[in-house]
Amino acid sequence: MSNESLNQNVATAATLAQLPKSWTFTAALPPDPLFPTPADSHKTPREDIRPRIVRGALFTWVRPAEAQEPELLAVSPAAFFDIGLKEGEVKTEEFKQTVAGNRLLGWDEEKGEGGYPWAQCYGGWQFGSWAGQLGDGRAISLFETTNPATNVRYELQLKGAGLTPYSRFADGKAVLRSSIREFIVSEALNALRIPTTRALSLTLLPHSRVKRETTEPGAIVARFAQSWLRIGTFDLLRARGERDLIRQLSTYIAEHVFEGWASLPARLEEGKDVSRGIDSSTVQGPAGEEENRFTRLYREIVRRNAETVAAWQAYAFTNGVLNTDNTSIFGLSIDFGPFAFLDNFDPSYTPNHDDHMLRYAYRNQPSIIWWNLIRLGETLGELIGQGSAVDDAEFVEKGVREEHADALIKRAEGIITRTGDEFKSVFMKEYKRLMTARLGLKTHKEEDFESLFSEALDCMEALELDFNQFFRKLSNLRLADLETEDGREEAAGIFFHHEGVTGMTSEEDARKRLGRWLEKWKARVVEDWGEGQDGARQAEMRRVNPKFIPKSWILDELIKRVEKGGEREILDRILNMASHPFEERWGWDEQEEERFCGDVPRVNRSMQCSCSS
Repeated sequence: MSNESLNQNVATAATLAQLPKSWTFTAALPPDPLFPTPADSHKTPREDIRPRIVRGALFTWVRPAEAQEPELLAVSPAAFFDIGLKEGEVKTEEFKQTVAGNRLLGWDEEKGEGGYPWAQCYGGWQFGSWAGQLGDGRAISLFETTNPATNVRYELQLKGAGLTPYSRFADGKAVLRSSIREFIVSEALNALRIPTTRALSLTLLPHSRVKRETTEPGAIVARFAQSWLRIGTFDLLRARGERDLIRQLSTYIAEHVFEGWASLPARLEEGKDVSRGIDSSTVQGPAGEEENRFTRLYREIVRRNAETVAAWQAYAFTNGVLNTDNTSIFGLSIDFGPFAFLDNFDPSYTPNHDDHMLRYAYRNQPSIIWWNLIRLGETLGELIGQGSAVDDAEFVEKGVREEHADALIKRAEGIITRTGDEFKSVFMKEYKRLMTARLGLKTHKEEDFESLFSEALDCMEALELDFNQFFRKLSNLRLADLETEDGREEAAGIFFHHEGVTGMTSEEDARKRLGRWLEKWKARVVEDWGEGQDGARQAEMRRVNPKFIPKSWILDELIKRVEKGGEREILDRILNMASHPFEERWGWDEQEEERFCGDVPRVNRSMQCSCSS
């Protein structure tokens, strides 16, 4: 952020009460018919709002459950700043009670009117099977707020805030263990410049005991995002045949989540970058391939997700449970369960110990995201397949005529197929950009993919090297140390674990293999930077190659120290490191910092966890 933007943000920072609030989502979309107004929900005893099937609606008005004596454990300074809050607000009782769900800002209790919290209704495909109605089973949104300095609108939500109609067989609660994990990783991904939902605060509920595999303390994460809509939102509407709502929701997303229909990508022209600025009524393309505004909406969602999954692959983030209800319409990393960053580079690794078929393994993430996006394409198929006749009154009211169905299907299938090619293109472009930067190169040459990218990954896999540490260590190398074969093989040792080579090869062979790769890498660096530019090149590499990554073993230790040991300061220290991952020092205990940034203890590599949270 520039100094001018920084100053503007400080100048417009506000208290929670002063934050400009809106409820655009609930004003534009249909509520649960059982509670048609906020007042209907508010006058209903909280314990009477129970899980059930909700039809014809995108949400239910529901307030958070009361939290007794909540303890504010931590607040993210970066998230606090980005949402536009005033310095010092974190110390107020209003902030503490609001992020615990005990205070409703915008609701007039006496008049029974105003803005009111809500939970979303959606479904999803889970592990490739249709799961039916899901929804916000423990997440409740409070309001939307637009930061005046950035003009970015966020929806503030509490996770672990109590039962909703979408809780199914669960209890509406979140445990401290999973809440700590989400709190840290949300801010870590943001610091790595990977699109993500954000975590504002973490609150312990000392009187809440939650039954999972064991009994655990409860917690609430106050989190925000530009949108909490998912592909699963569309999935449920399609499964129920609610075609009017599909159209209404699509229009809402284009006009209120994105920046209007004209912000969406125009039809691609060969050899040209994507353009925008197309009017909503304009249809592009030849007969049989017409692309209307709903096609442009679909392509925008696809492009965003392609860029995000490319970033996951470039930084070895593995979501662990990429169901369609966990795939964001806005292209955000969302809903963190059994996630992990890779330790040793193992493409088949999944952090989810319930994923026996490795469906959501690291290597499968791009194809799974595309699988999910095909489901979205099928839901939007009627709208994108109708082409130029999408606004015909008869079609809007009754749907497609039988005699036009084959043409519609063919057009929709063609659009989805071409969009699949676009997904691959956007993914590869972003992946190459990120990997080029991580390798310290200024330009990308086609041969780099095989000779540098692929060979580096093959080396890491074969020699069981730590993925992110490989790039940080590479950042610190001096080209002068790589002049000779002996020098390169000596330098190769910095990539090994402290116990030496652990892959299925000898140390001698490992050094030779890495030495050959370093020779090619050095040649490309000299080609891009010239000689004698170590300092500048190293500085650039350290800006994109993190020293600190919140690995699973670190989060595991953090949870134990906070939950069992009663420590509090360690939470802020790890958050600070996660929020500034490219730094060399964080002004703490240097030995502890190096321990968290160093070799993953052998017994803690490739840890897995469950979806239970």
